[in-house]
Amino acid sequence: MSTQYRDSALKTIHIERDAIDALLQRIDDNFERACDIIMACDGRVIVTGMGKSGHIGSKIAATLASTGTPAFFVHPGEASHGDLGMMTGRDVVLAISNSGNTSEIVTILPLLKRMGAPLISMTGNPSSLLAREAIANLDVSVTQEACPLGLAPTSSTTATLVMGDALAVALLEARGFSAEDFAFSHPGGALGRRLLLRVADIMHTGKQLPRVTEGTKLSGALLEISQKGLGMTTVVDREGNLSGIFTDGDLRRTLNQPIDIHHTPIEDIMTRNGKTIREDQLAAEALKLMEDLKINALAVLNQDGQLTGAINMHDLLRAGVL
Repeated sequence: MSTQYRDSALKTIHIERDAIDALLQRIDDNFERACDIIMACDGRVIVTGMGKSGHIGSKIAATLASTGTPAFFVHPGEASHGDLGMMTGRDVVLAISNSGNTSEIVTILPLLKRMGAPLISMTGNPSSLLAREAIANLDVSVTQEACPLGLAPTSSTTATLVMGDALAVALLEARGFSAEDFAFSHPGGALGRRLLLRVADIMHTGKQLPRVTEGTKLSGALLEISQKGLGMTTVVDREGNLSGIFTDGDLRRTLNQPIDIHHTPIEDIMTRNGKTIREDQLAAEALKLMEDLKINALAVLNQDGQLTGAINMHDLLRAGVL
């Protein structure tokens, strides 16, 4: 029985792969026309479809919206019962139907025409009513469904989804949509945090910043490290400029030497020219710097090179950058 499972699964994948391969020949003038229409749109892309096409359409709308093309999904059944009010003549309608004759979509075609919204179709039947009425039809027809009964939408929905992704990515690149643009529409995700969060957003400042002046004895520096809890302290000169850093790692190395913690000034054992980062840099850059150098904390400077804060690996972990 296990062999039968595998054979069935492999057959499904082969059939759907063939359906995707067939799309390569359909990235044609119609596809370019559809892209041009959407790029010229002052409104949004309204995606609609029934049944499984509707589920795929909902995902395509979400992909478009997250990659720089304002879009949302409208159920065609609800459209004829009030939701057409969501559409305007400034919008573009992307209608998805494998048969190209879905009654709920065909019903609203005259209203879309009267509204003046350009229609793009995505159908499995280039000769269908929907395909003929569209300014551009994207052909997602398949030779066979992966379902052995030929009933459950499988290959056809896969081909439609891939065509939708191709459309979204083509538009993304045409708009010059960047990773930072993507992060702005995904502020709650890990990518958003990595691309939007700055060092200044999470660094320790003011009284939370561990800082001692040159001349402070090692015992005083250890007290500052303990009180501030960052595993390090910055060391500044009399003008307040950063002159060094003393970390837990420095302490471990110091303990191997015959040093009196009550008489040794911190500048004798601190790390001079320690690694720093600017407060306007990405928190992800701080993470990379720490990982590359195998250190756990950094002093933070402003654009003028003045000490303004400190950040450690735990701050990045709490912020979700790791």
